[in-house]
Amino acid sequence: MKDIITLIKREFKRFFSNTTLLSVMVLAPVIYAVLIGSVYQKGKVTDLPVIVVDQDNSPLSNQLVDMIEDNERLHIVRMKAENTGTQDDLISDNAVLAIVIPERFEADVLQKRYPEVNTFINTSNLLTANLASQGIQTVLGTFNAGINIQGLKKKGLSTEAAATQYEPFKANYIRLFNPTGNYFIFMWPAILAVVLQQVLLLGFAVSFAAEFQDRTFGAELLQHTRSSLTAIFVKSLPLWLVSIGVLAFYYFMHGIYHAPMPTGIVNYFITTTLFILAITFMGVFISVLIPDALKATQVLMMLSTPAFLIGGFTWPLSAMPAPVQFFANMIPLTPFLEAHKILLIENGTLAHVTPYLQHMGIQIAVYGILAIALLQIKMSRAAKKAKAE
Repeated sequence: MKDIITLIKREFKRFFSNTTLLSVMVLAPVIYAVLIGSVYQKGKVTDLPVIVVDQDNSPLSNQLVDMIEDNERLHIVRMKAENTGTQDDLISDNAVLAIVIPERFEADVLQKRYPEVNTFINTSNLLTANLASQGIQTVLGTFNAGINIQGLKKKGLSTEAAATQYEPFKANYIRLFNPTGNYFIFMWPAILAVVLQQVLLLGFAVSFAAEFQDRTFGAELLQHTRSSLTAIFVKSLPLWLVSIGVLAFYYFMHGIYHAPMPTGIVNYFITTTLFILAITFMGVFISVLIPDALKATQVLMMLSTPAFLIGGFTWPLSAMPAPVQFFANMIPLTPFLEAHKILLIENGTLAHVTPYLQHMGIQIAVYGILAIALLQIKMSRAAKKAKAE
């Protein structure tokens, strides 16, 4: 017990003497939480720039223009009378849409000639393109329905009867879990988990690799313990305590930014503990495998950097090639984000996230066995070498 206490004191001293690692572990979660929270705080994309080419300039086309401007997602930045140079205008105005209302639009509508309103969508950014497309479809659909209902009313039908003739059945769309479509609720918790994984892997990357590099592994560490499990516990303790502080700060920031607050804290304790343990053994395994702090850091950063993109959170994992799925399933962030989304956004229970808990359990078992076995081998070799000398 005395040796363990000595090792813990030594590890905290080494940890706090590494100012670069300490600043990253403490400052990165704070900076990213505030930065990402500020970026996505609005939650909804509004006032996307739109160009309108009104070649008709009639009361009916002006009514359509007003409806476009009234849509919260759209904002007209340029009005034109001729459809010339519109593609260049999309670029210069950084516009998402260009809507072209043809000549004789009102006359053709009144005479049932079915004029065409063309919408040119700038798809260089798919997110804004999809949102703007939804906005203009809503406007044109409402405008079209209004014209049809007005035509039926002129034939003597009441407003209610005209509505049922135009719309034989009503379709209701009920949004669950994130009813306002708030992008902040979707993205922010996931980004925080990404940051936590990155800083923890950075810390674990140098845990044992720095001992090998500084030649203190045999000279100091082995003087107090020959147990790989004890060594891993001692090395991990400072990082675990820092992660508790980071999670407490995240919880505080949820209140500041009015993000969904975790309910059923035991559920989050279980999932987050498994997540951190999986990161621990993965990081320790690489740190022991590659006895160079810089190289170990580079390898772990290379493994974890694409984790968010390939983890199935924003793009379905099932739509990815099998090798990518295999690689994604090796990273602790992949099952954790799915479980976190279900618990936080969908208000699910542990029963709903059982497959992801099992997934992290397998990662802990595999990485744990590899890390403990490899470290024990290196400790035995270092002990024999020291004895021979």
